[in-house]
Amino acid sequence: MSMAIATTRNAELVEIRAKVLAGERLDLDDGIALLECDDLLGLGDLADTARRLRGGSDDVFFVNNLYLNHTTVCRVKCKFCAFARTSKQADAETWEIDDLVAKAVKIRSHQEFSEIHMVGGESPHLDFQYYLDITQSLREAMPDVHLKLFTASEIHHMTKLSGLTHREVLEQLIAVGLDTLPGGGAEVFSPRVRKIIAPGKEPGQTWLETHRTAHGLGLKTHCTMLYAHVETFEERIEHLLALRDLQDETGGFMAFIPLPFHPENTVFERRGWKFTTGMDDLKMIAVSRLMLDNIEHVKAYWIMISTPLAQVALHFGANDIQGTVVEEKIAHAAGAVTPTEAKVADLVRVIREAGRRPVQRDTFYRTLRTFDAP
Repeated sequence: MSMAIATTRNAELVEIRAKVLAGERLDLDDGIALLECDDLLGLGDLADTARRLRGGSDDVFFVNNLYLNHTTVCRVKCKFCAFARTSKQADAETWEIDDLVAKAVKIRSHQEFSEIHMVGGESPHLDFQYYLDITQSLREAMPDVHLKLFTASEIHHMTKLSGLTHREVLEQLIAVGLDTLPGGGAEVFSPRVRKIIAPGKEPGQTWLETHRTAHGLGLKTHCTMLYAHVETFEERIEHLLALRDLQDETGGFMAFIPLPFHPENTVFERRGWKFTTGMDDLKMIAVSRLMLDNIEHVKAYWIMISTPLAQVALHFGANDIQGTVVEEKIAHAAGAVTPTEAKVADLVRVIREAGRRPVQRDTFYRTLRTFDAP
């Protein structure tokens, strides 16, 4: 890189820093400039500064949670997915409701999780009643556990199964125990990108409308972006701006989770795609913090980026490292190399080693337990 280009980019970062310090909102051009910036440490410092200016402290959050996948069978052939199966594949899996609930109850007997995060494929072989019954069964078996179930894409699938509207589907799920929606299924909102990576999936606007409807019904939800596949920097920032606009409107998002694309066991691996670099991941976390000035929590999802990089990310704008993740199959199907189970003590150590104060939270970021800083 020539000195002239480096100087220009650093000058842009200086201008953006001035806007951040003045409390001015960043725009599309600012976001693209941040993603193009090669001053990684400067970018991280700016994101951490923005986090503190918006009320952030040394507290870093995590939740003791259980991941469940009720089915791996999916009608959508997303090219980025290593998790989905057809019903004819030998390793396809769909759980009977009683068996899955019994599994969760058994795990809870020795792992006091406060949240269940359950997502799965969009199986054409299940009806809407299955989703109502599994939600109600989990609620009745564990009335004090928070149920974070079903992506917006799965909610859309349920409208196809039932003939109901998105609002009606959500109302019925809420009535039997649904507490919040996870943020999956967003991918990248760009129609161009979705046509390439997930041609069978609903438009990005449908994801946004589903969360808007959920917020209107009183549900808090989460939001994500799957990055580093075929999207451009401009499409990444447009995605973040769409989330920011909806948050301005509803205030319903609790946290944003940037998810790096893992190519292993997907068609992209055969086409030569590589895993994201640490620089890619840190830059995306920092830019997310800077652009999403109205979403309080940005997660460094350790199971996707590794615990060492998550520790660094806590100095790049992140203030949450997700949770104990008792089981997690989707990322591991795509080659995530982190261990499947991490105990509370491990996460406390990870956060302390990063120079932050660990706080065990519930889903709504209410403090359950604090741990001394290092």
